[in-house]
Amino acid sequence: MKHPFRWSFRYKLMAFVFLICTTLLAVVYLLSVYLLEPSYNRRIHQDLSRSLDNLIFTIDQADYPITTTNWMGIPYISQEFAAELDRQVQNGELDTSGRCIEISTASGQKILNLESLPSTCLLHKGKLIASNDNGSFSSDAQLVQQLRFRTVLEKRIVQTLENPSTGSKQVTMGRLSADGNYVVLMSADLARIPQAASVLSEQMTWVALVMLAVSLGGAWIFSTLFTRQLTKLSDATREMAHGNYNVRVQVCGQDEVADLAQDFNFMAAEIARSTQLQRDLIANISHDLRTPLTLIKGYAETIRDLTGSDPQKRNSQLTVIVDETDRLSTLVNSVMELSKIGSGTEKPQMVTFDLAQLCEEVAARYEDICQKNNYTLQTETNDVCMALADPAMLERVLHNLLGNALHHVGEDGWLGISAKPLPNGGCRVEIQDHGCGIAQEDLPYIFDKYYRSRKDAGKVGTGLGLSITKAILQSHGFRFGVDSTVGQGSCFWFETPPVEKS
Repeated sequence: MKHPFRWSFRYKLMAFVFLICTTLLAVVYLLSVYLLEPSYNRRIHQDLSRSLDNLIFTIDQADYPITTTNWMGIPYISQEFAAELDRQVQNGELDTSGRCIEISTASGQKILNLESLPSTCLLHKGKLIASNDNGSFSSDAQLVQQLRFRTVLEKRIVQTLENPSTGSKQVTMGRLSADGNYVVLMSADLARIPQAASVLSEQMTWVALVMLAVSLGGAWIFSTLFTRQLTKLSDATREMAHGNYNVRVQVCGQDEVADLAQDFNFMAAEIARSTQLQRDLIANISHDLRTPLTLIKGYAETIRDLTGSDPQKRNSQLTVIVDETDRLSTLVNSVMELSKIGSGTEKPQMVTFDLAQLCEEVAARYEDICQKNNYTLQTETNDVCMALADPAMLERVLHNLLGNALHHVGEDGWLGISAKPLPNGGCRVEIQDHGCGIAQEDLPYIFDKYYRSRKDAGKVGTGLGLSITKAILQSHGFRFGVDSTVGQGSCFWFETPPVEKS
């Protein structure tokens, strides 16, 4: 029974999407609002410092006079330096756009002033205050002179200027030339970032609400589509748990969920087949047990009630009882052996030996049976075939396959066993007969427990020989199979891997 509310995959997905969106929005809000002004100011400072350093480098590297004097003795920029500045501006080496540049002597005499600010230069015009720890100034001339003298003393300065009437700000940087003769001041506007951040903050609220609504809605729709197939799989699993092994799930798409649905259908088909085989096994074993038990009981009662005093009849009936008892023992032993090997209780004891010699020894035990029935058993075991396996288990495999071939020998009475080395170093063992063959529809199931083709119905045997063979070969990790053609015979085979040389 489902709980009325549970932390299902759908809610987990929605919570995950909500968390991701909230985190991304928080990062965007932090970058666009709180870190916008520091990032912008840092970029302005970097660009201004780079331009100022380039100009100071030009002054320091000049091999000509930077200034000259007029007839009144007032210094001004020389023609050579002015031409060099013009060349650098034209080539983009010196950025003067959006800048206010002043070059003065160390004594405080201005020799060059270039203004390219979009607004009024607070360094030279208008009332302003200097926002730093060194105090405030109200006189423009006093402030400029202070900045020049500070630059001479400190060699590098940074000053933020603010117009109290308009609230506009500018940053001013100062550098002293290497020879200490010239002071360069450079200013640039600072945008009104706090106002822009305030607008962005208001907009981010609505953007966040819209993004969260869209993400949660999309997550709900996507999770519904995604979990629909999982819900069908869950329902089908419950039906299978209640015994409906014919349930199947429709495979939609080509993703991992579709693969899971396909695997579920394969599992359901295998479980249905295994269940049917189990039912058939129980029915067949019950039938095989019932017949010898009935005979044993009937003959025992006959001996007790009627023929106990007749030695000939008593011995004949006791022989039947012994044969049927042996048949029961064989069936029980086969079931127990299959159970041990299939469950891994009995593990193979791996040794290296000549598999061709083992095939020859097993084939020799069938010579008497073949002579009595005028059968021809052909062996091909001349080549050495070294294998790493359990000899006792592989001997049981060879007995099972040869016994199966004897039960299906053809009219010519021929059957054969061969062991040949493979090019890769392993070996291949084949047991063949010229019997009636196996139908194509029976081949996939010929090694299953208690499976018998229609042609074998009613034949003597437990029906577990090939299942035991399969379990042994699988425990060794060997390749095995059967090739058969109806009317021509069958060839059961298995291959061993190469033996590593120590």
